[in-house]
Amino acid sequence: MGGFESAYVGAGCVPIETELGWLLIYHSVEIKNNNKIYRASIALLDKKDPRKVLKRLPYPLFEPKKSWEKEGMVDNVVFPTGAVVEDDMLYIYYGAADLRIGLVTMSLSELLKFLINEG
Repeated sequence: MGGFESAYVGAGCVPIETELGWLLIYHSVEIKNNNKIYRASIALLDKKDPRKVLKRLPYPLFEPKKSWEKEGMVDNVVFPTGAVVEDDMLYIYYGAADLRIGLVTMSLSELLKFLINEG
């Protein structure tokens, strides 16, 4: 680990079972200029042995960009906490600057394809 995961990684959403394995959406932290930056990250774990990481995105899935993600109770935070899959749509709910709740949506199949190619 390094860069965006250099300080630590931690809990996030409940793992999502997919045909390719368990999709893990978690948070990662980097310290820059004495400030913590919390980002959302993803990895794909083996279905039979989830201790085995099959793929991991080498950069954040998303990070604080909007003013309400960058400034709040704790600055520079996107902290994924819940995910729902309906049909092929993935909804990721996240804490933003410990003050608001945000939502990111994307196609689950496209995300998995992207992770396989990029991870």
